[in-house]
Parts: sequence; C-alpha cells; structure tokens
Amino acid sequence: MDFQLNEEQRQWQKTVREFVEAEVKPRAKETDETGKFNWDAVKKMGPLGLLGLNAPEEYGGAGVDAISAAIAIEEIGRGCGSTGLAIAAHNGLGCAPIALFGTHEQKEKWLKPLAQGKGKLGSLALTEPGAGSDLAGGVKTKATLEGDSWILDGAKMWTTNASIADIIITLCRTAPDKLSLIIVPTDTPGLTIGAPEKKMGLKGSPTHAVTYDEVRVPRENMLGVEGKGLAQTLKVLDGGRISIGALSIGLAQAAMEEAIKYSNERQTFGKYLKEHQAIQFKIADMAMLIEIARLGVYRAAWLKEKGMNFTKEASMGKLFATEVAEKVCFEAIQIHGGYGYSSEFAVERIYRDQRLMSIGEGSSEVQRMVIARNVLGLK
Repeated sequence: MDFQLNEEQRQWQKTVREFVEAEVKPRAKETDETGKFNWDAVKKMGPLGLLGLNAPEEYGGAGVDAISAAIAIEEIGRGCGSTGLAIAAHNGLGCAPIALFGTHEQKEKWLKPLAQGKGKLGSLALTEPGAGSDLAGGVKTKATLEGDSWILDGAKMWTTNASIADIIITLCRTAPDKLSLIIVPTDTPGLTIGAPEKKMGLKGSPTHAVTYDEVRVPRENMLGVEGKGLAQTLKVLDGGRISIGALSIGLAQAAMEEAIKYSNERQTFGKYLKEHQAIQFKIADMAMLIEIARLGVYRAAWLKEKGMNFTKEASMGKLFATEVAEKVCFEAIQIHGGYGYSSEFAVERIYRDQRLMSIGEGSSEVQRMVIARNVLGLK
C-alpha cells in the first residue's frame, strides 16, 4: 500500500475540492437552516462523475478507484454534511446494489441515468419501525409473486433520499426464510413517502418513512437471486461504511479548520488563542486523530479496490472515524467557547451533523460486534 496519493488521485481531490468550495460550502448554512436539498449543486455533479462513484464507466460511472470515491465523499462532507450524506447514500446505497448485483438490463435502465445525473438520486430502504440493526429477523415488509409482478406490502423508516429519489431499493421478505432486494420506482402506485423527519442535524438531507400498500413492480426488478438479499445488503453496507467513515473525516476536517481559523483571530489575555499551549494541544490532538482515521478508512478502500475482504477494516474505519469526528467537533466548540454554541458559527452545525455518523449504517455498537466476530472467528 502506497501512503501517498498518486497524481490522478491528487488531481481528482483538487477538482472535487474546488467544486465544493464554489457550489456546496457557500450554501451549507442555508441548507441547514431551510432544510432544502441543494439540488443546484447536485445537478452539476453528474458531469464530474460524483454521482457515479460506484458505477463502471460503461454504465455512466466515473471509473474511479475506491480511494478516489472516499476522497470525493470526504471533500463533499467537508463542505456540507447534508449534501455529503445524500451523495454518500446515493452512491453507496442507491447505485452500488445495482452495480454489484444487477443484470445488464437493470444497469442500463436504472444505474446509467442515476450515475449520469439524468434524473433524481437513488435510495435504499432497510430499517423498519420494529427493526433497526436486526435485519435477519426483523424485516416484515413482504413481497408476494403474482404472475409476472411482485406485490410489496409493509413499512420502512429512516430512508435517506426517499423524496429525492427515482428508485428505492427495498429489502423485503419473499418467503418466510428468504430476504430479497427489489427495485421500486418512486412513482409506483401504492408507494407513500412520509413527511421529512425533524432531525437534530443533516437537515438538508431528507429522511422519510416509506409505506408500501400493494405496490406492484415487474418480476425483473428483483436484484440478483431471490433469497440472497441479506448477504447482498451486508456487502453493500461494507462499502457504505467506508463512505460514512470518509464523510466523518470530512466533517472533522471542517471542524478543525474552523477552530484553527478562530484561534488565529480571537485574542485572550493579550495574545491569540493559537499562542496558548492548551489550544495548541487540542489542535495537535485533532490533527493526529484525523490523520489516523483517514489512514484507516483509506486502507479499507484500498482492500476493496484490490478485491480483498474488507468487512473488518470497513467497520474499524467507520467506528474510529465517527468517534474521532465526535471528539474533534466537541473540541472545536470548546476552542470557540460560547461562540461555538451559536448558530452563527459553523462548528455548531458541524457538531449536530456528525452526531448521526456513529448511528447510521450500523451503530458503533454494531461495528464492535462485526469487528469482534471477525477477530474471534465467531459466526
């Protein structure tokens, strides 16, 4: 593993950063305050490849490696947590299942327009009112085969991008002992997307409850083999955890940069904050933790790119990066003092945004379970 980004990756990072600085970061405060998704920026992402990070070039994808995909999510998250989460979910949860398990026809019909930004985004519905992490036993949404159609009935919760998506890939029970993934277009009769959830942070990334009342979709909308839905979902989540880790690093980086900026401007006891050793130590710890977290996430991405097993490393990267984000954002507010508690300063928003990172796509507790099972050789 090379610890330096190659020239192509550095150029990609520069391109994405410049785009985010121009189109995403200036709208972050407004996005948070209004709760409106930043479509203006997202519509410009398709030509850059930011909507096809997990799609092959032949299906409209960016053709970038896994580390470059992580770099992109980190940079978008550094500019705006809400936009970063929506794009991470689109790529990692909406596009990835089709890229991994879809037929050529499904990729042409669904993946290509999603990756090229020729419509809305993609979404994945897993969690249900009575089941969070317990997908194997908790999923009650069912799909019944009737002729050449699947009929879906049930309810999902915490579905990111539901109202801004063209499709919602749905984990459902096709038999008492079988879970499967089915592509459900959002304009299908019987599909109801609830009002946006009122959340602590990430307010510009819409999250919804979704209900299915005799939702009929073609039989060919099944992704992969019937009954393989749980295994498919777990593989998708491995990749998604790299994205959430990268997003967390972006948020932490943004918080540290805000703290550094403030410490260069604010004076106390006759000198700038950055001249106080207590502040220097906080900044040093921030920089150290962010760098270690970034290395962990990039290593998981490197393993993924090499076609090696990365389940444990993805969980490690996600767990550490999300907890680093919490620590760094906490200290950034401490450096700001009372001003850090004011919505006039970006660290207040960033702190709220990062709080989901240790919950979504498998909580910190779930990550520790995954790591322990792999280390101990448990099933």
